[in-house]
Amino acid sequence: MRTKDKPARPGQLEEQVYAALARASEGLTAAVVEVLRPAGLSAPQYNVLRILRGAGPAGLRCTDLRERLINRDPDITRLLDRLETAGWIARQRSRTDRRAVHSVITPAGLDLLAQLDTPVREAHAAELAVLGEKRLRKLLETLQRLLGEVPHGAADDDEV
Repeated sequence: MRTKDKPARPGQLEEQVYAALARASEGLTAAVVEVLRPAGLSAPQYNVLRILRGAGPAGLRCTDLRERLINRDPDITRLLDRLETAGWIARQRSRTDRRAVHSVITPAGLDLLAQLDTPVREAHAAELAVLGEKRLRKLLETLQRLLGEVPHGAADDDEV
C-alpha cells in the first residue's frame, strides 16, 4: 500500500509537482484572462504593458522585452503591432542607435492598466486566499529557488 508521502516509483513525486504547478498556473491565468477579456487584452499583451510601465519613459527594445516576458511569445513583433494599433504603446527609434526601436507605454496604456490594477489584484487574491500569507511567502520563496532567484538571506535548508 502506498502512502501520501512516498511516491510509488522514482520520479513520480517530481511528475506530480510538475503537473500540479502546470494546473495551478493554468487556473491562475484563467482567472486573470476573465478580468482582461472585457478590456480586449490577452494575458501576454497585459504582461507587455506591465513590463513597459515598469520600464518608464525610456521603454525597452524588443529583445529586452522578450527576456522579461512571463511566457515567451515567439511572435512578439505582432503582439507589439496589436498594442500599437490599439494606441496602448508607441515605438520610437533610439537616438543613439538608429537600428534599435524602443517600445514605450502610452498614456492610454497607462490608463488601461490603472483600470485593471484593482480587478487583477482581486483576482489574484481570490485565487490564492486559500493559502494564507505564511504559505504564500513560503511558496514564493520555493518558486524563486526553483527559478534560481533565491532572495538574499533566504534560509538554505529543507525545512517546510
